[in-house]
Amino acid sequence: MQTLAHFGDGGPGPWILLFPLIWALVIGGGIALLRRTVWRGRGGPARTGPAQDSPITVLGHRFASGDIDEEEYWRRLSVLDEQFGRKGGAA
Repeated sequence: MQTLAHFGDGGPGPWILLFPLIWALVIGGGIALLRRTVWRGRGGPARTGPAQDSPITVLGHRFASGDIDEEEYWRRLSVLDEQFGRKGGAA
């Protein structure tokens, strides 16, 4: 290893030891990019689950974004509670 990095005899120099680090960063960045765009962006493992698309969750998102007011939220939530129930509650 010392002979490989020794530049006094015409070797490549100590910078040659950075190549494994550069390749690790390139491969790790590619994996991180794939995880972010393919798996999460297209409904893969990060987006699956019964709570993601439940009507109560959709109603909460509509209230949070300002599509419906508080009175309408509570009215619709009481109807949804009767039909779907909450976690731990009777369905």
